[in-house]
Formats: sequence, C-alpha cells, structure tokens
Amino acid sequence: MYTSRKKIQKDKDVEPSEFEESVAQALFDLENANQDLKSDLKDLYINGAAQIDVSGNRKAVVIHVPYRLRKGFRKIHLKLVRELEKKFSGKDVVVIATRRMLPPPKKGSALQRPRNRTLTAVHDAMLEDIVYPAEIVGKRVRYRVDGSKIIKIYLDPKARNDTEYKLETFSGVYRKLCGKDVVFEYPITEP
Repeated sequence: MYTSRKKIQKDKDVEPSEFEESVAQALFDLENANQDLKSDLKDLYINGAAQIDVSGNRKAVVIHVPYRLRKGFRKIHLKLVRELEKKFSGKDVVVIATRRMLPPPKKGSALQRPRNRTLTAVHDAMLEDIVYPAEIVGKRVRYRVDGSKIIKIYLDPKARNDTEYKLETFSGVYRKLCGKDVVFEYPITEP
C-alpha cells in the first residue's frame, strides 16, 4: 500500500508531527495529480517540515530533505515550490537539505573533521539552499560600533522576478535556523 507515509521518513522511528504529515500528504497529492511532477517526485521524500513565523502575519514552510536527494528536489524546485505555495495559501515554501555538523576534534586526536561538516560551512550551505533559484554573487559582513554584526548577501539580479517578494522570508528563516541577522539585496548595476 502506497500512502503519504512513504513521503516522510524520520530518523529512529520518530513519529511525524501533524504538520509534517500534512506536508507529506501535499507531496503525495502532487505526485498523483500533477503529470509534470509525477516521475520526478516518485523517489523523493522529506525528513521533516516546520512552520516558522517570519514577520508580522507572514509564515514560511521550511521543508527538510535528505542531503543525497537535494539534486532531485533542485531539478523540480520552481514547479514544486509554486504548487506547494498554492496548497499552503499565503505561506512561502523553502526547501533545505539536512546537513550534519561535527564538533571540533579533541586535542591530540589524529582524526580530521571534513570541511563541509564545520559550523561555518553548514551555515553557508543552508544560506544557498534558502535562496536557491537565485545565486549568491557577493557577501559582506558589517560590524557595528555596539559589537553586533549584519551580513549583507547580494543575490543575482537575473533571479529577481522569482525571489524579490521572498527576501523578508529568506532573512526570517535564516535567523530562526542559524541565529544570524542577514540582509538580502541585489547589486546595483551601472547602465
């Protein structure tokens, strides 16, 4: 029997929450109803989902997918996000690959930690996942006098039509997941 439970696989037999089941059901419905996505969604599933309050009355749906399936999700990203935003009306959908961070090796240990498992590398990769249809073309860190810092991310102007209305959502999701303040902008090009 093939049901929506196949669309969500949690670690160590943890039961999915009600919201995660609704996201899995939405994916299952899309696979059965939408002929464009049927073949691409057949082997894809999610690890989890969360609803995040972004700002004011806006909400975002953050879907966590297994790292090894992220290329499959990226292939159909625009269509999938558009369809899911229709299902969850008024909510922006963000797809993020699940990555694992490792603690620094103990002193005297012969083992080295891979670069892609460090905190910095994982946070940078999350940032790229959050803004996916757009590419990051620049990054600046601004330190204020009071000691706080703001990260400015410059996105590719070619993807402005797909991402401009979501910039507030991107910064809210990144702040919630990583605890860092980020401002998204498009670089000003000289005519």
